[in-house]
Amino acid sequence: MASLHIIVGRLNWRNNISIESSDYNLFNSIITMAIYVKNDQRPRRKMGCLWTVIVAIGAYCLICGIIGILMGGVMATSLNVIEENTIYRIDLEGVLVEQAPEENPFDAVLAELYGMSVTTNVGLNDLLDNIALAKNNDKVLGIYLRGGTLAAGPASAKALRDALLDFKQSGKFVIAYADSYTQTNYYIASVADKIYMNTTGTLMWDGLTAQKQYYTRLLDKIGVEMQILKVGTFKSAVEPYFRTSMSNEDRKQTEQYLDGIWSEMKTAVAKNRSLSIDQLDTYADECMSLQPQQKYVDYGLVDTLVYVQDMDTILRMYAGTKDYNISTNNSMTEVTRNSTSSILKDKIAIVYAEGQIFDSGKEGIVDTEFIKTVKKLHKNNTIKAVVLRVNSPGGSADASEQIWHAIKTLQKKGIPVVVSMGDYAASGGYYISCCADYIYAEPTTLTGSIGIFGTVPNASKLINKIGLDVDGVSTNQHANLTMNAIFKGMNREEMALMQAMVERGYDLFTRRCADGRGMTQDEIKAIGEGRVWLGKDALTIGLVDELGNINNAIEKAAELANLGEYEITEYPGKRDALEELLKILDNTTPEERLIMKMREFVAEPRIMMLTPEVTIQ
Repeated sequence: MASLHIIVGRLNWRNNISIESSDYNLFNSIITMAIYVKNDQRPRRKMGCLWTVIVAIGAYCLICGIIGILMGGVMATSLNVIEENTIYRIDLEGVLVEQAPEENPFDAVLAELYGMSVTTNVGLNDLLDNIALAKNNDKVLGIYLRGGTLAAGPASAKALRDALLDFKQSGKFVIAYADSYTQTNYYIASVADKIYMNTTGTLMWDGLTAQKQYYTRLLDKIGVEMQILKVGTFKSAVEPYFRTSMSNEDRKQTEQYLDGIWSEMKTAVAKNRSLSIDQLDTYADECMSLQPQQKYVDYGLVDTLVYVQDMDTILRMYAGTKDYNISTNNSMTEVTRNSTSSILKDKIAIVYAEGQIFDSGKEGIVDTEFIKTVKKLHKNNTIKAVVLRVNSPGGSADASEQIWHAIKTLQKKGIPVVVSMGDYAASGGYYISCCADYIYAEPTTLTGSIGIFGTVPNASKLINKIGLDVDGVSTNQHANLTMNAIFKGMNREEMALMQAMVERGYDLFTRRCADGRGMTQDEIKAIGEGRVWLGKDALTIGLVDELGNINNAIEKAAELANLGEYEITEYPGKRDALEELLKILDNTTPEERLIMKMREFVAEPRIMMLTPEVTIQ
């Protein structure tokens, strides 16, 4: 969602450090303030300086040692090959992302330090590449899906499932086992020739749900009122701050996309399990997660109940030998591919744009970093086409415009750009997609949401309750508009000024979409209004060109660039552990580095919700 980026506070702390707090990074500011309170200047003993020097030297030596170990690991990396009688095991565990960095050893250290578990990011790009490799390599006998609690969006799960279906065209086996199946994992595992489950496990097949929390009464009790600025009847992201339940418009769009995702899941599972869609609906209404295990077999959802120790015997049977080898996803990723770089010069670049869109920081899609990537593409004369892989619910309107412009510069150079949409390409995610030469979406992609909003909290009642007084002087009438909006609330004139800015943003957004899609601005506004569309519905109204996956997008890019043979290269490149460390240490204060690592363990509260999130577990 191309949301209005409103700063809601600027606090001056000791040593003239300025902390900007927007509605989505207030948590970080609180941490930063706490750090400076902790490090407050106090009288120190003379020996304190000596100990400081000793600790600093020790820390420096430790870091140098770690870098040396990492460098040694990088230099010692050997070429890996697939062994005979290999079974490719895919662990359905962790979080499925577009492009995962290499495993970071510091994560385990920090997890141990804070007593928390490490969440593994699994790259969809690696999985798709590895499955294709396994399909065409005679040493790979089949795939073993090992169930866990993989968190994946509907479109990503479908992309993985489709790749497994394609793998089966080779005639090789696919089998699945899990102690328990989440709905996501079962949807993916339903492609298997046989589905095994633990004798005491559970299988979740209960249907989908989408719920929101509404904060209006809570905010009223503490004395905070959200001042809402928006364009779009269906722009429901701000509803939790002035309503206590879903609006009719939000209920309508949520029901539509939820029913569409559920329909896709039922249709796919029914086909592979030789069941009817009505049967699957009936099973869901019985709440399968609470049913006895034997019923899963009786209903045809599972083939056999076994213990995990039995899987070795089963794998031997499918492999036709007791001397089979297991290759994990990490080891398959490290297998050396046949390179043709010395022969082929033409390349198609896959550029990943994943996460919320920001105009600063290091997380998500940051406009300045994206522009740096585009500049690299300009300098590389071997890049003949670009596939922009978008998986974003939106974000900053200003940053979205900067990214849109960067993409246009590629097209002006004669480089075709094809968009491949993942789970989300909504609001700001659609903004950065709309100018592409061709757009693919998965049937269950959430896209559209062409609207804009902003929120500014009025905390005047809260400030009065706690006894805080604010005063100051200004040279002009609206010089202190932002702070006054928080401490006193906006008057009608100020609200009108803010709303006009939001409406200008919406006008620009719809103009960009109209120009990109070859439609009139009125036609875009008719399907805009902040409404979220499924990919298959977006096709019928002209927001996308075709339903398909990233491979379809690559083929289209090659067609538009008139390429026969070509290589694929990815941007940004995957960072290894050493690069991750250097990135953390580069141009950041100790406080910022601490905040960056804490983000991995603490969910960052966000007042501005950009698009609805659907969980299919």
